[in-house]
Amino acid sequence: MSDSPLLILLVFAGALYLAKLWRDDLLALKAGEPNPKALPGATPATGIALGIAAIGAIILVLLETGGELALGVSSEQTDISVIFLFAMIGAGILEEVIFRGYLVITKKGTAFLVGSIIAFSLIFALLHFQYYATLDETEEGRVLTLTLDSKSAWSLLLLFLNSLWFYTVRFFKWNPQQSLLPCFVAHITSNVAVFVIKLLQGHVTSLY
Repeated sequence: MSDSPLLILLVFAGALYLAKLWRDDLLALKAGEPNPKALPGATPATGIALGIAAIGAIILVLLETGGELALGVSSEQTDISVIFLFAMIGAGILEEVIFRGYLVITKKGTAFLVGSIIAFSLIFALLHFQYYATLDETEEGRVLTLTLDSKSAWSLLLLFLNSLWFYTVRFFKWNPQQSLLPCFVAHITSNVAVFVIKLLQGHVTSLY
């Protein structure tokens, strides 16, 4: 994602607006007047589901950090600014509505559900180009370079596992109404935890 403060704030504002629409659909459902065009997963969730979602996300972040330390690539992290936290929180809303909300097959049986979760989790990981692709300026122009080393492979694996977890918390038994709320909680918790670790390791370098 761009590090432009203006773009980051626009993305965050868009995510907040989407969250408002989701909340409006949830409130309408609770009032007995469900919106026939409601956003996916605009249903209530239990506190247990939210807690499990957050704990699982933190465990995965700790696993990722431990792997980076074991591989000796922790110092290779990208530096970010404080304002980038808004983009990370916004992504926790936007990506959940798109992936865990729309990009899943729910009405054709368990095999299609599990298959779609695995397929879209792979796509979710690969769409994070910043972990394995760079656009370099050369005399011939811009050249796209793909790199799959231990750091990028580990990052992609953890993105894939995180996506599997975000799908899991929508469809596991503690979330009987398949609410997206545990997904929001898990994703935002994960991103905030990553920000905190970057801050502690000295990779948050400026305000914006």
